Amino acid sequence: MVVMPAMMPHLPESLPTDVCAVVLAAGLRGIEKGYDLVPETEGNIFEMTDAQRRAAGIASLPGNLDEALREMEASELIAETLGEHVFDFFLRNKRAGWEAYRSLVTPYELKTDLAVL
Repeated sequence: MVVMPAMMPHLPESLPTDVCAVVLAAGLRGIEKGYDLVPETEGNIFEMTDAQRRAAGIASLPGNLDEALREMEASELIAETLGEHVFDFFLRNKRAGWEAYRSLVTPYELKTDLAVL
């Protein structure tokens, strides 16, 4: 599975050409190596329990940006497709954004945790 954290066309740091390049490279790699497609999933996967998804062979996507970046760092395909310079720049910027996000106190935390104090 190719994971592209926050690499979506609507985000300014994610150029649509980069997104397309990685998607096309992943498809081409699958064709070249003869990867088998996973079977079609019937029903709504969001109504399934974790156990039902696992039993059906449906893997979960990363739960947060940190997990997604770890997956991306392990991807030779993305590094080769984007080039080391863009790959490293993207990871460095996303890591900085993740660290800034983790240090924020959310309204939810203020409402629930501050009341305890």
